[in-house]
Amino acid sequence: MTTSAISPVAAGWIRRWLILLGLMVYAIILVGGATRLTDSGLSITEWNPVSGALPPMSEADWLIEFEKYRATTQYQLTNAGMSLSEFQFIFWWEWGHRQIGRLIGLVAVAGFAVFAWRRWLGRGLGLKLVGLIALGGLQGAIGWWMVSSGIGDTDRVAVAPYRLMTHFTLALIILAVITWLWLDLGPQKRGGAPKGPRGAALALMLLIFVQMAAGALVAGLDAGRTYTDWPLMAGEVFPSHYLHAELGIRSFFEGREATQFNHRLLAYILWAGSLAAAWAFRKTAVRREFAFLAVLVSAQAAWGILTLLNAAPMGLALVHQGLGVVTTLWAVYTVWRAGGPETRLSPSA
Repeated sequence: MTTSAISPVAAGWIRRWLILLGLMVYAIILVGGATRLTDSGLSITEWNPVSGALPPMSEADWLIEFEKYRATTQYQLTNAGMSLSEFQFIFWWEWGHRQIGRLIGLVAVAGFAVFAWRRWLGRGLGLKLVGLIALGGLQGAIGWWMVSSGIGDTDRVAVAPYRLMTHFTLALIILAVITWLWLDLGPQKRGGAPKGPRGAALALMLLIFVQMAAGALVAGLDAGRTYTDWPLMAGEVFPSHYLHAELGIRSFFEGREATQFNHRLLAYILWAGSLAAAWAFRKTAVRREFAFLAVLVSAQAAWGILTLLNAAPMGLALVHQGLGVVTTLWAVYTVWRAGGPETRLSPSA
């Protein structure tokens, strides 16, 4: 059974399930962003996928968790003297983030089981959904790999930025896969654009993914709160400490100057590219998709500058992240629409 051969009833229910999964993944991305901005990610020092679903239920339980956190480098170097209530604040952010992840897993597996029982899944779609669920399981493991970088014998007071980048990028990939499957199961037809627009759509989508990954590095290092002037960085066009002698090539992943400058530079390239594509392909079958992508990229760039100038407070930073995810998904949609058999507009179009 191919995707197109699925009954309308089956396709409708699977699409609703995918929407629910997509909204939950979007929510966990935003909660994950808040967890990072509040430095809450290291508050839970163990990975217990099942037993960890229950939070501390008594004061004694809270004290046990607090004592585990006191053993971390983050507590000893940055949060020494923290009260129990202050610990509870960061604990709830991390626990909530993990709890949404558990719910996503339950919804994903339960939905797949129901669809398989109803015989709504052919081999092709079934394998795709199994792959999607496997990506979710991998994401949980990568989440712990990320958190573990700040626990134990380490001098880190936060998770490793490149591991945060990996965790965030995989979340975007999962959301992109959900979106693509949802589109494939829907009634809308693909635009069938010529090779030029197809290639441009793919290039812009890939660049947006790279830019989002670069933004995760900036967030992981709090680099957005380090240089808060624009368009210069501390009065310089190119930061004099772009490369740190002690970091070497790792400056691209762990240097505040390099990560923020790279994020800015990619934003300028992406901004110009999206505007150029909207103009160049204004008479193709996907002209509206390119036009709205340029609008989203422009809004994201403007909001990013506003966030930077205000030293990335949580509210502005989360909107910047959320809008970035929306921009990424629209880029995925643009690539999807540009595919399919090529169609041509009439000369008057």
